[in-house]
Amino acid sequence: MNIIEILKKNYGPFLIILISFSIDRITKNLILRNSEIHNAIYINDFLNFDLVWNTGIGFGLLSLSNAFFYNLITILIFIIIIFIVFMFKKLSMSEKYYFSLILGGAVGNFYDRVDLNAVPDFIDLHYKNFHWFTFNFADIFITLGVLLLILSNIFKKNEN
Repeated sequence: MNIIEILKKNYGPFLIILISFSIDRITKNLILRNSEIHNAIYINDFLNFDLVWNTGIGFGLLSLSNAFFYNLITILIFIIIIFIVFMFKKLSMSEKYYFSLILGGAVGNFYDRVDLNAVPDFIDLHYKNFHWFTFNFADIFITLGVLLLILSNIFKKNEN
């Protein structure tokens, strides 16, 4: 099967990857440009846009300043992305859509890790003094893809 046939057969999932990656890139570029002007952008009592540089994985977990661990995590993320791409052929169409969300977000954050040596996170959800982990749209797409995958597997088990 050549690349054209693969693209035709998986047009929707590839479009999801492209859209999620593009939304992530556009929003990160906007926040990077605006962070030079404003330190934080107040939206309302529950949401701010406040740039935080993340050297860890999703939601700032495993953030370390050690270059060895940063590079190790980056290599592991790359291996996971490649694994998902090779696994793509064996997935059902609905699973391809879920993994497309994960891939679009993962590639967006991976791009930042390589290009900027950190991932710009900027969505700050909070209530009074409680702040959730700061995140970005790539994290949203990854989380949404994982949740949809989990829910679809739960419903499959219930049907059986």
